[in-house]
Amino acid sequence: MKDAMIWIGLHALLAVYSLTSVFSKLASAQEFLSVPFCLYYGAVIVLLGVYAVGWQQVIKRLPLTAAYANKAVTVVWGFIYGILFFKEAVTPMKVIGLLTVVAGVVLFALSDDEKEGEHE
Repeated sequence: MKDAMIWIGLHALLAVYSLTSVFSKLASAQEFLSVPFCLYYGAVIVLLGVYAVGWQQVIKRLPLTAAYANKAVTVVWGFIYGILFFKEAVTPMKVIGLLTVVAGVVLFALSDDEKEGEHE
């Protein structure tokens, strides 16, 4: 159960991290140094601070290779956020790319499980 919570925490943290792209895109649509621009970029800085602290906690508990390989799921979050917030199109090639990323993360995770089983 503890391991599952670490993995859930990692993926929640990566979802938060990928929100920085949403706020960056929103800021880019504002006049430079306007109040909305500063608020959006302030949100980016806060989210990056939360991410930095959370990432340190994750890598204390997981191998760096496993944690870093899972960063690829930010592509999934970017895809979801693009659809939800910016009405971006879902194309077959984007879906294929997304599935490729997910397959890579899953394969990497399964290879770690195999290695752990060999050492027991």
